[in-house]
Amino acid sequence: MKFTYRTFAAIFCLGAGFFALAAVADGPVELRNTVTGEVLDLSTAKQEGRDTPGVKQFLQTGVDPYLEDISCLKSGEQVFLSACSGCHGEIGEGKIGPGLNDDYWTYPQNATDAGIFSTIFGGAQAQMGPQYENLSLEEILRVISWVRHLYKDDVKNAPWLNAELKKKYRPYQKGETFPDDPPGQCTTPVGQ
Repeated sequence: MKFTYRTFAAIFCLGAGFFALAAVADGPVELRNTVTGEVLDLSTAKQEGRDTPGVKQFLQTGVDPYLEDISCLKSGEQVFLSACSGCHGEIGEGKIGPGLNDDYWTYPQNATDAGIFSTIFGGAQAQMGPQYENLSLEEILRVISWVRHLYKDDVKNAPWLNAELKKKYRPYQKGETFPDDPPGQCTTPVGQ
């Protein structure tokens, strides 16, 4: 096997994902700034969308509970298109910001839900500023579910998907649409 940066990154991501999940299995997730490593202060988050069942579950497990929930994908797509696509592209292909729809991560911890949440909330280097003033915690989780849905590479390189989700995973198809009012966890708009 040829050892490349992608191979190293994939191995690192799988290991980091395992250790991140193992570390949070018994208690709350400790989210850290992607650049500085400092613990993120979630009290600075927008008031609405802080106390939802999905946010509470995520903060205990570090896993986005909305992956592949059609109601969350629909609202996550809407938030992504208005808040993220200007830099990351309409389908996460990358523009002035990196691509988000393949198996290469500028920050390898973004292969975990806790890692990508931390990057969105607290920002990264270059032009990726913290989004905690623009997006609620709930909206960040919905955006993550959409970004994960845009993934186009081999499912074996997607550590955020458990074995069950890997079996039924279907890559995003451009032009894909969802019903207007799909049932699921995200049927209530953020803030209501």
